[in-house]
Amino acid sequence: MKHFRLLVLGNGLSAYGSYLNMVALNVFVYDVTGSALAAGLFMAVRLGTSVGSGFVSGRLVSTYDRKRLIIGADLCQAVALLALLLAPEAGRLPLLYGLAVVTGFCSTLSQVALRSSVPEIVGPERRAHANGLLVTGRSLAMIAGFSSAGVVVAQLGYTAAFLLDACTFLASATILMLLPIRTRASAGKDADAEESGDGAGRRSLRLLWATVPVLMAMIALRAVDGLGSSSHNVALPVYSSILDPEHPATFISQFWATWAVGTILAQQVLARYTRRSGRTLGERAFAIGACVMSAAFIVVFTGLPTGLTLAVALVAGAADGLTEVVYVSRLQTVPDSERGRIFGLSASVENAGFGLGMLVSGFLLDRYSPLQVVASLHGLAIAGCLTLLAYLVLRRPSAEPDARVRPPGGGVLRKERG
Repeated sequence: MKHFRLLVLGNGLSAYGSYLNMVALNVFVYDVTGSALAAGLFMAVRLGTSVGSGFVSGRLVSTYDRKRLIIGADLCQAVALLALLLAPEAGRLPLLYGLAVVTGFCSTLSQVALRSSVPEIVGPERRAHANGLLVTGRSLAMIAGFSSAGVVVAQLGYTAAFLLDACTFLASATILMLLPIRTRASAGKDADAEESGDGAGRRSLRLLWATVPVLMAMIALRAVDGLGSSSHNVALPVYSSILDPEHPATFISQFWATWAVGTILAQQVLARYTRRSGRTLGERAFAIGACVMSAAFIVVFTGLPTGLTLAVALVAGAADGLTEVVYVSRLQTVPDSERGRIFGLSASVENAGFGLGMLVSGFLLDRYSPLQVVASLHGLAIAGCLTLLAYLVLRRPSAEPDARVRPPGGGVLRKERG
């Protein structure tokens, strides 16, 4: 795990650059163009690229060396940022939209490649602990990136912010380049990767749909969960302005800091549980955790005193972190030859749900209160998760073999208990 902890450090640096990048670039586009429409278009191009690139990323990850793909994704983002810095002011606008495409594609590719590689890097039995470390690192990076973006841009300017972004991606690529890790089940292309292509991809997804319908249901629920997540992200600034019109950023900072603490605590508890029991939580834990998470996010907007609200935010963060680790760990039980495509599908579905939720939430907040918007979209997620949970509880024992995946080389990959 020593090498993996260094990988987590590199991934955290890359994630920090991504979150800092997200804020700084959006503000920069608005300053350059003076148009909210142009800034919105920039965000739409970036998110649309993330949605479409999931399928492409899955195919690339199933065919090529994943370590090189992650390194290449980091280097591409660094080069794109440096190109923006060196370009004359008159030619920066076209480069900005090109940068939106590069960052959207590369961030998705890196995520799909890394998630697909975890079982091969640390071993299947330690993947839950490894996923927890990654989630913790990204949570801390999100808080640091969002909280420092305004300070960096205001105090040092856009040039320093973009240069810092580029350095984080370069540092991440360098760390990974130096690590002696294996990211595939076997050296080079395996037999299934040799057959990669549209036909092989369709056969893989048909196999997964036929053998693990619950897994596909979990992926669909992540899209619905994306709707809910977007609702509280969009509603939080509005709600904070209602609580304290003069200092709206105060509650947002308190909320996300507490959420991050909850996420970290959940990883610690989950790591101890897996070490002591030797078991990894499965579908039932995913459904329960997602219900608790959505319910907690709804309660946050009910107008409770600040102390109680932050306590609920802690619960939301813990449930969010638990659900993320369980979900990713469950998808990693898919055979290595199919894993890249399933994570690519998951990335596209999650990004599509989040993007649609941003549009829907923004539209609804003009007409309804933050509580009504968050409760409606997170309510959909709760309904879907309760349906999945009911199916898992009520299904007959004879249905158990349907939840197993038979690897291409024979044998059966054991279904994990929920």
